[in-house]
Amino acid sequence: MASETSTFNQTPHSERLHIALFGRRNVGKSSLINALTGQQVAIVSDVPGTTTDPVVKAMEILPMGPCVLIDTAGFDDMGKVGDLRTERTREVIKQADIAILVTDGVSLSDESNWAGLLKQAGVPYVAVLNKVDLMETPPPALLDDIAKALGCEVIAVSAHRGDGLDLLRKTLAGMVPDNEKRSLTGNLAHAGDTVLLVMPQDSQAPKGRLILPQVQTLRDLLDKGCTAVCCTTDDIDRTLATLREAPQLIITDSQVFDIVEKKKPEATRLTSFSVLMAAYKGDINYFVESAPAIDRLTEQSRVLIAEACSHAPLAEDIGREKIPRMLRQRFGKGLEVDIVAGKDFPDALTGYDLVIHCGACMFNRRFMLQRVEQCRQQGVPMTNYGITIAHIKHILGKVSLP
Repeated sequence: MASETSTFNQTPHSERLHIALFGRRNVGKSSLINALTGQQVAIVSDVPGTTTDPVVKAMEILPMGPCVLIDTAGFDDMGKVGDLRTERTREVIKQADIAILVTDGVSLSDESNWAGLLKQAGVPYVAVLNKVDLMETPPPALLDDIAKALGCEVIAVSAHRGDGLDLLRKTLAGMVPDNEKRSLTGNLAHAGDTVLLVMPQDSQAPKGRLILPQVQTLRDLLDKGCTAVCCTTDDIDRTLATLREAPQLIITDSQVFDIVEKKKPEATRLTSFSVLMAAYKGDINYFVESAPAIDRLTEQSRVLIAEACSHAPLAEDIGREKIPRMLRQRFGKGLEVDIVAGKDFPDALTGYDLVIHCGACMFNRRFMLQRVEQCRQQGVPMTNYGITIAHIKHILGKVSLP
């Protein structure tokens, strides 16, 4: 399958609604996923513990649209390996936009504990009493007991016969968070606007494709009815000269902020792909508030740089090479920079003076906001690539924020 950075014909995982299924072993989570998708996505077996690592499947499910379904290991798994599986199941909570707690109604103590974890994380959830085809009639008292124990709506379902699936889909659609309908460019672009996109084509944008934030921004502008004009950094002057009027907005790669800022028309607003992603995926107010922490760094400071991508580093990688070089040129070669990629992220952050995150185009917003909250709770400033570069180049005050 094509990677998320190169696909044009399908919605990236990071832009899909993440629906995670939790439950004890052998309550029918995998069967329910297969029934919802109409495909044999997950392995179904009578042997408890068949699902080990989380299984992820991207699907179009009406009326929700593009979704990612996550099948998890039973949270009652036992032993050392079982503990590892349970921990991976717990990590899925950070990604879930919506959760389904699957139960057979036999025992509710584990389910009640996990309902508490979901509630604490702010994840909306619904309970499913599965395998009702094995019951003559689901006792109303049992449904009431489940609803009281888990604090949520309960839907009786038979994954085998298909009972209750339409109601479950309708219920899930009503639980879709409002932020799923957010615009990448926010209030910076409106119908009829001309927007210039400055997109350097270097080793970070391999031949034959655009990076994901550029693709998503183009789609957002087209959806809004904007006229999108694209150019590379060395072609800004010519491109501006061809336009009848100055563009209302320029969106640039953050690395050339200073070059574009000097060339842009006075009335044209300026932002970057990374700044847009900061608001779309994270908490841009916290990122901007944290930017002054850069000025407080010293040669004895420690900075964590986090990338959502887990790709092999390319030459002049912005997170691994360019930003660390900018910081060390200003504060000294002794400044310590740690780098994590993908879903690796330390639990303890208090040893860091600053966390600098990429635009998180590969993460869904809930997952990114979990990291923001982790930094906030531990009192660690957090910002992102675009905000960092704009601050270092002393133009953050001239950048338009969505």
